[in-house]
Amino acid sequence: MTTTAPATYVCPYCRVTTDGMDRTCPHCGAPVDVALRRTSGGWIEQPPIRDMARLQFNRSTCQISGSYVPVAEMRLDQADSVYFSHHVLLHADPQVALEAMKMSGGWNRMMAGMPLIMMTAKGPGFVAFSHQHPGETLAIPLQHGQAVDVAEHKFLVGTTNISYGWHDPNVWYETADSDGKDQEIHRPIGYSIDRFTAQEGPGLLLLHAPGNVMVRDLAVGEKVLIQPSAFIWKDPKVNLFLHFEYPGGTTWFSNNARWESKNVWLKLSGPGRVAMSSVFERPEVVGRVRRSSPASNRRW
Repeated sequence: MTTTAPATYVCPYCRVTTDGMDRTCPHCGAPVDVALRRTSGGWIEQPPIRDMARLQFNRSTCQISGSYVPVAEMRLDQADSVYFSHHVLLHADPQVALEAMKMSGGWNRMMAGMPLIMMTAKGPGFVAFSHQHPGETLAIPLQHGQAVDVAEHKFLVGTTNISYGWHDPNVWYETADSDGKDQEIHRPIGYSIDRFTAQEGPGLLLLHAPGNVMVRDLAVGEKVLIQPSAFIWKDPKVNLFLHFEYPGGTTWFSNNARWESKNVWLKLSGPGRVAMSSVFERPEVVGRVRRSSPASNRRW
């Protein structure tokens, strides 16, 4: 008697192996029947999670509903728990245990001038989260020991076996007027970058991205320039730098001061994966760059 080996499917987006029997990847929600779409520049389009797609983590599930402002509704097993910032909590069953999460290392985050409070939710029961803004929900399953670096305010919710840390990305520049006055420090990707690491087995991390998401694999030493606020996440081995472009002979005047035109970019250097959003805000370009974190520049 011969037996047939079960079919396997390796998701091209989260790279987790499953049996491929579902319409969507049970780990990241990507449709299994969508062909990989790559731009001529090497970016891969991250397909949105289908409405009502269900993800599996530990003994619990997470269903993503809606396409304009998605909701992540979790059915938590009594053995599972997640953590999140208080402002994304949409609803919870009364039996779900909600508690403030103790943070170390001087964690201090603000949004719209108000402090953010990190909380935990422990099952059993249903609990749901929404980032309150249009865009896409990204599901990033992390295997034991795997880590990702995430831009500020992109985090939605994570399983509690994923550790949460943060560090200074050292991406900044200082501008001043032509007289060296009105000095200002700019941090185009924020004051901190978050690092999430799976411990004691695999975990699930949910992020929010405004607009459409593109992912790219950078080879060793390969570099790419993106708008700083378009940055969503990266592998820890990918390095971040600034890059300034100075179009030749372009100057303008304001309040009797002479400004040199410039473009500010974020340079990412491989190896590793990076993700960016199609929605961004251009960094402030007023003033002469006096000094900055490690950066390259080009005049043309």
